[in-house]
Amino acid sequence: MSLRNVAIIAHVDHGKTTLVDQLFRQSGTFRDNQRIEERAMDSNDLEKERGITILAKCTSVEWEGTRINIVDTPGHADFGGEVERILSMVDGVILLVDSSEGAMPQTKFVTGKALALGLRPIVVVNKIDRADERTQEVLDEVFDLFVSLEANDDQLDFPVLFASGRNGYASEDAAAREGTLRPLFQKIVDHVPAPSADPDGPFKFLVTLLDRDNFLGRILTGLVFSGSVKTNMPIHALDNDGNIVETGRASKIMTFRGLERVPTEEANAGDIISIAGLTTATVSNTIADPTVSEPLHAQPIDPPTLSMRFAVNDSPMAGREGSKVTSRMIRDRLFREAESNVAIKVTEAADKDSFEVAGRGELQLGVLIETMRREGFELGISRPRVLFREDEDGKRTEPYETVVIDVDEEFSGTVVEKMNIRKAELTDMRPSGGGKTRITFSAPSRGLIGYHGEFLSDTRGTGIMNRLFEKYGPHKGNIEGRKNGVLISNGAGEANSYALGPLEERGILMVGPGEALYEGMIIGENAKTDDLEVNPMKAKQLTNFRASGGKDDAIRLTPPRRLTLEQAIAYIDDDEMVEVTPKNIRLRKRHLDPHERKRASRAKAA
Repeated sequence: MSLRNVAIIAHVDHGKTTLVDQLFRQSGTFRDNQRIEERAMDSNDLEKERGITILAKCTSVEWEGTRINIVDTPGHADFGGEVERILSMVDGVILLVDSSEGAMPQTKFVTGKALALGLRPIVVVNKIDRADERTQEVLDEVFDLFVSLEANDDQLDFPVLFASGRNGYASEDAAAREGTLRPLFQKIVDHVPAPSADPDGPFKFLVTLLDRDNFLGRILTGLVFSGSVKTNMPIHALDNDGNIVETGRASKIMTFRGLERVPTEEANAGDIISIAGLTTATVSNTIADPTVSEPLHAQPIDPPTLSMRFAVNDSPMAGREGSKVTSRMIRDRLFREAESNVAIKVTEAADKDSFEVAGRGELQLGVLIETMRREGFELGISRPRVLFREDEDGKRTEPYETVVIDVDEEFSGTVVEKMNIRKAELTDMRPSGGGKTRITFSAPSRGLIGYHGEFLSDTRGTGIMNRLFEKYGPHKGNIEGRKNGVLISNGAGEANSYALGPLEERGILMVGPGEALYEGMIIGENAKTDDLEVNPMKAKQLTNFRASGGKDDAIRLTPPRRLTLEQAIAYIDDDEMVEVTPKNIRLRKRHLDPHERKRASRAKAA
């Protein structure tokens, strides 16, 4: 059977997972009466809830005698570690762009990687049935993007299809509003070359994805570059320098059929397969016949730019809600994550109770924390900090990001002003239709930590911000952090509405009546710039002369402000932490004792 290996690239929410659903349906992968979920490729819980792709995944459909292996890639640069490796498995890419939003920064990130590898793109303009579509302008933007990414003449001569993934049609005519995805299948078969693998050479296979299975152990997925592999054949794993990592046998070989992994006795050059049987081989290793000593070239991965401290939860409420609370459990889990996710680096601190976890961005680390939280872990998380470097002259450099903001015209002034305070440089500003303005900045990553919440308030929730790592540039000096102080509980107990009522005048509360508090826990934001210790547990004194009922009913509290995990991580200051448990997210001071806090602030000032 002839083979085609293709990856789908798109920005978050441009509809690629929905399009893959339709490819499944129209290729006959599913029975007509089979019940399938929407966005079938988003298989893990967090992907379903957030509606974004986090993990790269393989699938396969058959169409008129050709097997098409499709790789679904994440659309977010924070998960770029997944993308860089995956592109070495495919021979062509489908670039999906929204007919209204056009080419976005995250699209640029993955497309740049694909063009650099020499892959020829097929451009699909999706959602052409939108009321605010601007198909022709979007195509011009895509062409300009390819030129700016130094695409060659072959790549610039790309075929274009106009589609609606949700309604399941694609056409070469921009005015089409019905049909099937047949033109897309045909374009893949005609335009994407067959794998240029060597069927007669010795077996060589490059690992690009790592998975775990309770029964089979480690499952390695990748492309067979040459030769063929049979079940129980002896194999060995080589690292990038050609050293042998381990030897073993291919105890199980699996290929992709739709959403399932199907066992097979033999796999040949050019196919994307999974192999089980090795225990230490990992991503970017070459699995090969024992006679092979030269490893395959693996794509280098962009380095992490941001790090956070993951510590054992040491608050007074530690161990009440989670089942995994020891440093050994946290250590094992983090090192297991770093093994399969090459964009994450974990280092153990000298005290053995905390770990420095470096990654691509707040979202990537936020997803890791949320996953661990659901597995029953309790953690103390510090404020994210960027990773500085030194250039050749010994000067300090820091990561910069390209920030593209779509915002209503009335809020553009506020956004530009706030970004200036954060040392961002305005590089482009133009109307994007529908009363909106698109503003592009080059900003130090350090200044963007904690800005997203403020940005949403400033734009009344209507602004959209997209960020992408740009470069390491000169250090920008001091950047102002959060302006407001916090309200800190001065004791332990339950929050009381009688005490919370007067505190509302002091700022915004983050806890409600009846919640358990401890000394040093942050219960709200102060309206002024300094921190304030308060007593949120004070109850009404009852005497014989005053009835116990009466006025308590009249206390009406505003609902407390509840921060999500990402908001909490972005909100905290350097001397604060987020306590994460399976049931709660609490903010606290790093030093719970007020005397220790004073001592630490004096030491910092000195």
